[in-house]
Amino acid sequence: MMTKPFSRREFLLMLPVGASLFYPSPAQPVISSNGYNWITFYQRAGKVWGQDWDACIQDYARSGLKALEPSIGHVDDLNKLIPALKKYDISLPSIYVGSILHEPKEADLSIQRILAIADRLQSEGTKIFVTNPSPLKNGARKSDAELACQVEKLNILGSQLKQRGITLAYHTHDVEFRESAREFHYVLQHTKPENLAFCMDVHWVYRGAGNSEQTVFDTLKTYGNRIVALHIRQSQNGIWTETFSGKGDIDYVRFAKELKKQKIKPHLVIEQCLEAKTVQTMDAAQAHAIDLKIVKALFN
Repeated sequence: MMTKPFSRREFLLMLPVGASLFYPSPAQPVISSNGYNWITFYQRAGKVWGQDWDACIQDYARSGLKALEPSIGHVDDLNKLIPALKKYDISLPSIYVGSILHEPKEADLSIQRILAIADRLQSEGTKIFVTNPSPLKNGARKSDAELACQVEKLNILGSQLKQRGITLAYHTHDVEFRESAREFHYVLQHTKPENLAFCMDVHWVYRGAGNSEQTVFDTLKTYGNRIVALHIRQSQNGIWTETFSGKGDIDYVRFAKELKKQKIKPHLVIEQCLEAKTVQTMDAAQAHAIDLKIVKALFN
């Protein structure tokens, strides 16, 4: 039985109309995988993702994936990772960056750190920065004042990134959907679309809403014009599956049709992570090769 994986935030500490209204689509769309999936697969195998980037990215390339969305905490993380990406011809269309934005001083430090990362990536073709503003300890409720600070800083960060040719995209887990999705709606209702897009993590919307597939489609209908990227994951009977499929707890066949109907062409990021009860039949590269084939066919 696999041990509980590090959360994405723990990992960082260790290291509607078409969306094109505000957010330009990539000239040559490429499907990425988030690095967090690989952390969970490597943990299950008793290995450490990122311990040897050359070996890790060589393994990544075996899957057929040609782009990666890594979690980046500091510029030094990029300096260690980019040489391996170049060696194996893996691009960086998007990255995930952690942020603390509900407290003014911490927010300013987060913005300074993220802009330094953006400056380092100016020559790497990265166009999307995904961020999930950190929750309070134990998922406690943010006050109205803290949320007001958070949206102010998201607007500032998004505006600064836009000047660098980068789109800031808001990401959620489950905590933002508590209390009738209070934090989720507050952020998207009180930020300017030109400063903040939406990275819809489909399964976290599903799980955050109490395993509600209807909420997934309501969210797509309500905020489809903000979507610039998707994090894609499937489950069966509430448990994340080892590989992605169009049918499961979430009807991705229908979801893909709705995207086309709304003329939304987001950046696609596979995030088929493992959890304790996920079955074990293959390694990370084998699983992601299957994911890539299915995602290509489904979202063509």
